[in-house]
Amino acid sequence: MPDHNIDESFLRQALDLAAQGIGLTSPNPCVGAVIVDANGAIVGTGSHTYEGLKHAEILAIEQAGEKARGATLYINLEPCCHQGRTPPCADALIAAGIIRVVACMQDPNPLVSGQGFGRLRSAGINVSSGLLEEQAKTLNEAFAKYIRHHIPFVTLKAAMTLDGKIAPPPNQSPNPAARAAGTHAAWITGESARAHVQQLRHQNDAILVGVGTVIADDPLLTDRSGRTRRRPLLRVVLDSRLRLPPDSRLAKTAHDDVLVLCSFAEERKKKQLLKLGVRVEQLPSATSDGHPDVTAVVRCLGELEITSLMIEGGAMVNWAALSARIVDKVFLYYAPRILAGTASVPLAAGTGFPGMGDAACVKSTRLHHFGEDFAIEGYLTDPYTS
Repeated sequence: MPDHNIDESFLRQALDLAAQGIGLTSPNPCVGAVIVDANGAIVGTGSHTYEGLKHAEILAIEQAGEKARGATLYINLEPCCHQGRTPPCADALIAAGIIRVVACMQDPNPLVSGQGFGRLRSAGINVSSGLLEEQAKTLNEAFAKYIRHHIPFVTLKAAMTLDGKIAPPPNQSPNPAARAAGTHAAWITGESARAHVQQLRHQNDAILVGVGTVIADDPLLTDRSGRTRRRPLLRVVLDSRLRLPPDSRLAKTAHDDVLVLCSFAEERKKKQLLKLGVRVEQLPSATSDGHPDVTAVVRCLGELEITSLMIEGGAMVNWAALSARIVDKVFLYYAPRILAGTASVPLAAGTGFPGMGDAACVKSTRLHHFGEDFAIEGYLTDPYTS
């Protein structure tokens, strides 16, 4: 009889290997594989990276060699059964002589979705799944959303006071020099929480702000996690009338990794930005004041193979995203401060939802602590079913 504790231990190792692919696999999923022989010894491991091409199972089989015959494969995601950039992994496992496969979850890809397990079972391989499924689903939630709908998984991130203010009144906000210098007055949360934000940025393919944030704060919006990425973090700016300052840090550091989405593109300004290495795309307007349609924004990013997007916008951008129901997840950081005042900037502005029954509902919440700060993580959608 299989030992549940042993299976869980090897699956955790597979999940750890899969997590090594964060930032390296998109638009593919993060996958880790561990092959264990009949004596309980690990004979092969693999972790997928997009540039490395070979899937985790194939890397593990190659490392194991003949020792794969009669062994068990532990993996966080169902082996593929279709011809993509590489041949089906299910066929390779059968040929290698694997006799048992223990997986965390079924592949959300409609081209696989249980068929990989079916092919293995048809070949006489013992297959089980479901152990550590929630951890595995969290790891590949962006892939699940993208592979099914071809739009990115959207996380709304904000830092605020206990009373829900993301900034003091506009005329009291710190100037760009203060923020660039990292002075205490420029930040709501402490260093630990801000360091965690960099980890979130690393997990995403793109980050989005409104042009008002760029003009007020002059941010860089880069991934400063210190971890390697396959492709640069795409820095996206919603800018209805191309107001992005050419001398902003975003424009001055653009190397085809800054994308401005506008509704009206004045040709002279567009050429000026293009010359600086800023990409400009014109999208339909959703409102009378010309703001780009955020549903068109996520479709545009999906066409660019952006599987995950983090919004770090101001109150109006946050409301646009929430009201359009494009937000899948929130990560809200709170500092133990109360700013108060009707002029202070709330998390989301706009008209607001008309009643509690219409409000955005956050589920499956988790609490994180960062010194005296804390964060609420929760979901507005289920990327595997919605």
